[in-house]
Amino acid sequence: MMKTGDIQMRDPFVVPVVEEDMYYLYGTTDKDCSAERATGFDVYRSRDLEDWDGPYPAFRPSPEFWAVKNFWAPEIYVYNGRYYMFASFKRNQVSRGTQILAADSPMGPFLPHSPGPVTPGGWECLDGSLYMDDAGDPWMVFCHEWVQILDGSFCAVRLNRELTAAVGEPHLLFYASEAPWSRPFLPIRGEETFVSDGPFLHRTSDGLIMLWSSYGEQGYAIGMAVSTTGEVFGPWRQVGEPLYAKDGGHGMVFRRFDGQLMLAIHCPNDSPNERPLFLEVEEKEGLFALKP
Repeated sequence: MMKTGDIQMRDPFVVPVVEEDMYYLYGTTDKDCSAERATGFDVYRSRDLEDWDGPYPAFRPSPEFWAVKNFWAPEIYVYNGRYYMFASFKRNQVSRGTQILAADSPMGPFLPHSPGPVTPGGWECLDGSLYMDDAGDPWMVFCHEWVQILDGSFCAVRLNRELTAAVGEPHLLFYASEAPWSRPFLPIRGEETFVSDGPFLHRTSDGLIMLWSSYGEQGYAIGMAVSTTGEVFGPWRQVGEPLYAKDGGHGMVFRRFDGQLMLAIHCPNDSPNERPLFLEVEEKEGLFALKP
């Protein structure tokens, strides 16, 4: 049994399974997430978000798997009775991308479902996140990375209903630099860069909100954008101040079994000290606010 503060993890993602009265916790679980060879993804489980069983292997690549490193930010969704994992992968000389894996249980084992990445070939991408529109069609919102385009962007692409491939071309939603709170990160060839990380969409009582991360005045942070139409295409209005401003981010929201809305982030943002952090939040006028 482990406490939350004992778990080294980036990009935490929680799946509550009501039928089991159990929370499942996933994330970037390699001790060195930038190593030249990755291990896979682990899963933990808990009844109270404090004491955790695990880790258990949720995904381990076969020798034939195309990627060897940067196994990052798994997000798990229940869709048509199965569990689908959207995760980022890379190998040298091949662009980083989001591939979809699937399993019959939240414990896994997760196996490749899409034939390869569903992000565009030749684009350096990460952090694919599933969004279902009002017609029941699946979309993926993802990041086109700052390491390639300098000003990282957020894009949306429709997926087929089998979740095996993208349908049509991606649509640009906005750039990281558009948020008043975002600040330049490491320069590339003397030019400013802006990080785009961790999109997660949530439908509030008033509309559609996106959580996303970049760097602000106090380091890694998580901000909010609001779709002015309530649709994934936006336009997206940036909220002036970050939701969490100091050395923590890559957030998602879930509901505790008692109905309380929770924000999951990792904090601090430096390895090997990153840990999952669960914060109570509430909806106020279509936005999230941290509860005192």
